[in-house]
Amino acid sequence: MSATGTISYEQVAPEILQAMANVHPAIDAQGLERTIHHLVQLRASQINRCGFCAKMHTKESRQDGESSDRLDRLVVWDQVKDFSEKERAALAWTEALTVLDSDADLGELRARLRKHFAEKEIAALTATVAMINLWNRINISRH
Repeated sequence: MSATGTISYEQVAPEILQAMANVHPAIDAQGLERTIHHLVQLRASQINRCGFCAKMHTKESRQDGESSDRLDRLVVWDQVKDFSEKERAALAWTEALTVLDSDADLGELRARLRKHFAEKEIAALTATVAMINLWNRINISRH
């Protein structure tokens, strides 16, 4: 293999990818709505410019009943009226944890989340955002 070739993680370290995949059932068991789950995964993938994950999460969203119109406008979610306050709180949290802007007021964002989510759901949301950022980075490293 050339020095610049991609790494086949599935071949050289399958136990790492398996461990990553194994966390998803535990996150899913916390009760986060599937619509929000898909929206935050897709939005983080858009921000991170992970084409593989964006395509996959767009398809999964549609399979679970999400409209193409809303998916088309997800990139500008804060400029349109397509998303509920609950979804907007989750998307703001997603962007803050994906971009890691030092000026983001995480306390204010947590207060906004608590208006719509139980603590257990916030934990699941945070883990979902963390995991999609991890998957994005694994997939982007193959570009």
